[in-house]
Amino acid sequence: MTSLTPRMRPYSDADLPRLSQTFAAWIAEAGRCGYDHVGEVPHRIYENLRGRPVGELVQLWEYGDEIVGLAINLRFGAAFDVFTAPALRGTAAEVEMLRTAAETTGRAMAVDEPYVLTDVFDCDTTRIRLLSELGFTRFRTWDDVTVRELAGPVDAPVAPEGFLVRTARPADADQLARARNSAFDADWTAELYRSAVMTGPGYSPDREVVAEAPDGRIAAFAVYWLDGRNRVGHFEPVGTHRDFHRRGLARAVMLTAMRRMAAAGMATVTVNYNADNLPAQRLYAGLGFRREHQTYGFRRPRP
Repeated sequence: MTSLTPRMRPYSDADLPRLSQTFAAWIAEAGRCGYDHVGEVPHRIYENLRGRPVGELVQLWEYGDEIVGLAINLRFGAAFDVFTAPALRGTAAEVEMLRTAAETTGRAMAVDEPYVLTDVFDCDTTRIRLLSELGFTRFRTWDDVTVRELAGPVDAPVAPEGFLVRTARPADADQLARARNSAFDADWTAELYRSAVMTGPGYSPDREVVAEAPDGRIAAFAVYWLDGRNRVGHFEPVGTHRDFHRRGLARAVMLTAMRRMAAAGMATVTVNYNADNLPAQRLYAGLGFRREHQTYGFRRPRP
């Protein structure tokens, strides 16, 4: 395989089912290091790119009908991700994928962005070496990558009186956009959240658990993802509207989701969060998550 040159083409929505199966197979073969969770693929393509044209910003590499690489460009306005089939790790093909993604992101960035960014698992020595050879340098610790087992009992969720923990509905788009804006200082509109996320490939409102306040606002939310092949659940994103902090609402929606994950056959569940986010650290530690890895931020001056 490595003697051939993979063909690059734009990603389309119709690719997601096959891409998700491929991603799960890579994880089954090589482990989580360097790949994270299959749920990160639709989340990063559709929620992170926020309605931008995926055909211009997401690239696939293939040998015949086999997907061997994925690049997601311009996340957060300056970052890219590259995921490469285990058989191609450390090869010239992976170097070319990294170079292409860095150049694609650099061309699309705003003029005031000084660096092209990417992140890498602490255990991914191959990617760290390749990035260094391409002129990238480590500049920060990015995320704590945490995990907990689901073999034992999961506590019953408890919400304050008057709050309802339930599954999201399509009609929640406006309130979900408002909750995300408050939790993450974002600028979602109801229509953008509906079109880019709720009606996009991969998302299901059945896998978004929300806490509804007595006044009808969405006070907290958690989207969970399932990897049936590897029996791993994953949270991305989790958030609480700033008007409802410190009421145990994120804990309640996560416990509800973890019970559903266990019922669906998941053996473990993972969640990543910014390493300097101390409230998130306390929340997840209190739910039994332990740090398994960290991700490091690497950057290179824009072209």
